[in-house]
Amino acid sequence: MDELIEQRDRNRESVMEQVVNLCKRRGFIFPSSEIYGGFRSTYDYGPLGVQMLRNVKDSWWRTMVQQRNDIVGLDAAILSTPKIWEASGHLKNFTDPLVDCKVCHERWRQDQIDGICPKCGSKDLTDARPFNLMFKTHAGPVESEGSAAYLRPETAQGMFVNFLNVLNTTNKKPPFGIAQVGKSFRNEITPGNFVFRTREFEQMEMEFFVPPQDANKWFEFWVNERFSWYVSLGINESELRIRKHDAEELSHYSSATSDVEFLFPFGWGELEGIANRNDYDLNAHEKASGAKLQFFDQEARTWYTPHVIEPAAGATRAMMAFLISAYHEDEVKGEKRVVLKLSPKLAPFKVAVLPLSKKPELCEIAEKISYDLKNKYVVDYDVTQSIGKRYRRHDEIGTPYALTVDFDTLTDNSVTIRDRDSLEQVRVSLDRLSGVLSERLGF
Repeated sequence: MDELIEQRDRNRESVMEQVVNLCKRRGFIFPSSEIYGGFRSTYDYGPLGVQMLRNVKDSWWRTMVQQRNDIVGLDAAILSTPKIWEASGHLKNFTDPLVDCKVCHERWRQDQIDGICPKCGSKDLTDARPFNLMFKTHAGPVESEGSAAYLRPETAQGMFVNFLNVLNTTNKKPPFGIAQVGKSFRNEITPGNFVFRTREFEQMEMEFFVPPQDANKWFEFWVNERFSWYVSLGINESELRIRKHDAEELSHYSSATSDVEFLFPFGWGELEGIANRNDYDLNAHEKASGAKLQFFDQEARTWYTPHVIEPAAGATRAMMAFLISAYHEDEVKGEKRVVLKLSPKLAPFKVAVLPLSKKPELCEIAEKISYDLKNKYVVDYDVTQSIGKRYRRHDEIGTPYALTVDFDTLTDNSVTIRDRDSLEQVRVSLDRLSGVLSERLGF
């Protein structure tokens, strides 16, 4: 682990620069509002990025909802009554310590700068004051305190306030979960490190409601499950760790929290937090709303408030980690090759269909193959440039397999499958193509 950290430290600027450059050049992630000079810490996801981000979210949803019998989905509103944020404690507690540099007038989070301004090096800073991270807006035609509303800073509260609705419409009982993927907004003081910390981002959160006596068991279960998910999608275990929060770090609602962290080029950073939220949220909303947010245990003939285990991940942050982990450089026939060794489940394109030339007889076959495969996979049909340059492009954007339609295809009714990682090329007949791809891709 120490060797990996030292290697990542030596190459961190280069790796980060190369990944950011690739994202812009190949259409994964663009700076937002670029033609106007940009807008700090906001990004747009390009043709490849939007597909990969969708794959990350779909993989999470498949694991957390589709493949389980005890978790259901929800899509709650981004805007909601401010009473929710008052009850949850966000209006009072969702703050960071803000300081100003008296020399260059930059603003920083006090807990991230060690008493020295990162811009000018001055130690002449203001006293820290709490800064609420929620974006405030107004609902309705007239701006007033009565019309104040907030963009949600997390998706979790929508699941807590819908606890009864889900309970009454799904016949679920603890232990069961509610999952949600959606946008959240935080007015970060010092956003940065590409898409690691932004003011607008997507979360993948699940609230798992359990009998109070089972909370610790389920907390450990979800810590291990969520660590394994990142490994199953291609991140090496040596690039991941589980970090338990110290008592002074814990949020006001948590009795235990562990983070799944990834070794980014700039150091260890959180991918996902798993928290034991106890019964804090349901009790808070019950008290504020007057609704009884409890479960009646038929066997014990008693009411109780479930405790909640929350795995909360950032979709955009996870995508960044998958890109960095997958980035490799090697040499093929004396030439440098950049390759994204993405899991096939995450790769924007699963297959590239490449006619060897623009001859109509080859393009006609290639277009039909592409059309047929698109019923099952996201496929790129590419006839531009030389075949070698097309191979390199698809290596660089992480396409697992390239199918080459050549002049032999006209007589043997076969194509060449090229493996992105091993560079192995094998000939496969068209009648076996779908089955071979399914076996290689794993789905």
